Amino acid sequence: MSRPDRTYNLNGAFKPPARRKADLAGPDFFPTPAWATRALVDNEAFEGRIWECACGDGEMARVLSGAGYDVRATDLHARGFGTSGVDFLRAKGAVDNIVTNPPYNVAEAFVAQGLKLARRKLALLLRLAFLEGANRANTIFLRTPPSRVWVFSERITFYMKDAPRAGSGTTAYAWFVWDKAASGPPELRWLRPGYKSGRRVPDAAPQRRGKRGV
Repeated sequence: MSRPDRTYNLNGAFKPPARRKADLAGPDFFPTPAWATRALVDNEAFEGRIWECACGDGEMARVLSGAGYDVRATDLHARGFGTSGVDFLRAKGAVDNIVTNPPYNVAEAFVAQGLKLARRKLALLLRLAFLEGANRANTIFLRTPPSRVWVFSERITFYMKDAPRAGSGTTAYAWFVWDKAASGPPELRWLRPGYKSGRRVPDAAPQRRGKRGV
């Protein structure tokens, strides 16, 4: 098993052993179920282009594009979608928005880099337990807390690519959204049930701006 690059961590510390195998194994990965991304776009509007910087095989990028957004899709690894070989953590240049599900063992680094590059919004799909931890309390949450945390009422089950669909996830997840235009204290909100089954109809879809594309 390969070892994670310590430079990808905010303080150089080693990450906890609960990380998913895909975070360290490169070619293996766990695509984000489409319904989890639909829950985001039903509740958060984005203005301008969106960069999906860990796109995998395009599950999240397709939903964003289908919602009418202009999407740039890249990944460090070649997974048959978007532009491969793009290291987000070494990227330069501002972008309108960043939306992705970052590898767990580099989540803190994705927050730091995303806040540098995103002009408007940074939205990351993270474990709800990301709220915990003294290091994050003293760095991310003290200095640059998210504007909104959208907690999933339903559990997301991540399956390794092409693996049989069996069982259910036991980990709670949330969308962490940093909105550069927001003011006031962080807000904790709950995503209403029904997205997982496909029965959820949003009360009022947020205004969407941006040209469609991937």
